[in-house]
Amino acid sequence: MGGDVWNVVLGVVSSAVSAVLAWSLQAGLRRRRLNRRRAFFGMPAGSEALVVVPRKAGTGKEDRVVAQRDVYALMELATLIRECGATATVLPHDEVRQGLGDKTEFCIGGVYANDRSAAHLRWKFPGVGVTAEWEQWGANKLIIGGREFVRDKTKEDYALLLRIAAGEGGRPTFLVHGQTATANLATVRYLTRHIGELIRRYPGDQTFALLLRVVQPFAYGPDVVELVGDVTAQALEAPAAGQPAPLPPVREQRSAAPSPSPAAGEPAASASPSAPQS
Repeated sequence: MGGDVWNVVLGVVSSAVSAVLAWSLQAGLRRRRLNRRRAFFGMPAGSEALVVVPRKAGTGKEDRVVAQRDVYALMELATLIRECGATATVLPHDEVRQGLGDKTEFCIGGVYANDRSAAHLRWKFPGVGVTAEWEQWGANKLIIGGREFVRDKTKEDYALLLRIAAGEGGRPTFLVHGQTATANLATVRYLTRHIGELIRRYPGDQTFALLLRVVQPFAYGPDVVELVGDVTAQALEAPAAGQPAPLPPVREQRSAAPSPSPAAGEPAASASPSAPQS
């Protein structure tokens, strides 16, 4: 009888020890994963992150309107920031007057909806050009290294996920540059769902540019996203001498578009643009 009791005690003790070891291992893995995320985003516990929001496509600066899916993207970024133990400061794109590197920055929206995105691209990614159908005649397209990626409202949107290496302050800047608000949200979801892969692919403090394709957003919304490829080399290379600048010069945005504009993330009413050129 005494031997049976002793076996029971040994079993309970060994189970308790195994449970403690398993819990310690899992806690260590979670802590390691969290520390890797904090390092990748430059957001240690107690730090502050800046989230820059765009205006809704087709609206004037004075309207202070943000597209619904840009708000969703903002909420998902706020969750990411909170999980890293940092706090978020949210500002409109035309009210940010500070350099890079002092705090981690997430900049949402393209150059015609976000002045700060335009400044970042003009300075750090001279090989990226943009046209948008609500600002000028022509197609909504990204131009990267001379190749055009045109939004087709019946098939696909394109987006860029860009990271600017940490500046003197040691904090990186992330740009979420979609052709529509749906593409912006899809890009944020790609970022949050592929953090581990991105950490492995871009260890340390690296600048990168990833081109994404949002598949049939009219049917699938922001949920189906494909990685087209790493376009860092093309994005960093300035256009050859004699070629026009890929981005429009700094100017005041027109308060009215030449034709009625669709809401961000919704198909345009005009005819679909031409196919991409290789």
